[in-house]
Amino acid sequence: MPALELRALHFWEISAMYSIIVIALLSYLVGSFPTSIVWGRMTRRIDIREYGSGNAGGTNALRVLGWQAGLIVAIVDVGKGMLAAALISKIRIDPVALDHELVQIIAGTCAVIGHIWTVLALFKGGKGVATAAGMLIAIYPWAALVCAIIFLAIVLTTRYVSAGSVIATSSLPLVLIVLERMSGRSVSNSFLLFSILIGGLICFTHRANIRRLLDGTENRFRKNSAKKNA
Repeated sequence: MPALELRALHFWEISAMYSIIVIALLSYLVGSFPTSIVWGRMTRRIDIREYGSGNAGGTNALRVLGWQAGLIVAIVDVGKGMLAAALISKIRIDPVALDHELVQIIAGTCAVIGHIWTVLALFKGGKGVATAAGMLIAIYPWAALVCAIIFLAIVLTTRYVSAGSVIATSSLPLVLIVLERMSGRSVSNSFLLFSILIGGLICFTHRANIRRLLDGTENRFRKNSAKKNA
C-alpha cells in the first residue's frame, strides 16, 4: 500500500478515535448528573441515599419524595439517555464518517454507565433503567414502547418495580427480533449485542433485588419515606 494511503488511513483512525473519546466522555458526564440526589437536597435538604431503599434513582425518589419528584427525576434520567444517543452522538471534531447507530449505542451506554457509577456522587448512582430507556427511545422507539408495556404489566400485576425492570430489559433482544420480523426493519448485530449486554448490566445492578425476589423478601412498591436500615 502506498505511503500516502497509509498516512490517510492512520489519520482516519486517529480522527475517529478522538471523536469517539469526546462523545463517550460527554455522554458519561451527562449520565453522571445525580438527578434524585440534587432534587432531594434542593427540596427536602436530605441525601436520598439515606432513605427508603438507599438507591439514587427514580423509584426511590417516588417512594421518599412523592410522585411529583419521582416523575421529574424519571423524566430527567430518561432525558440523559436520549440526549446522549440522539444529540451527543452527532458530535464530530473532524469530517470522518462513522457508523451512526454504533456511535449512538456507545454514547447511550456511556450515559447509562455514568448514571450507575456517577463521578459526581462518589460513583454511587441509580440502577440505569430510566437512562437505558431514554437511549432506547432515541434509537428504536417502538422497541422502547413494547418494553415499557412489559414493564408496566409486570409492575401493575406484581407491584415489584425491580421485577418489571429486570424482565423488561432482559426481554429486549426478543422484542427486537419480533419487531424485525413484523416490520421488516433489520436489527444490526451491534444493536442486538447491546440489547443482551444492557440486559445483563441491569440484572447486575438489580442483583440484590433478584436475591430478595427469589427469597420472597423483596418489598412491593409502596410509598415509604422511613430512613433506611443500616
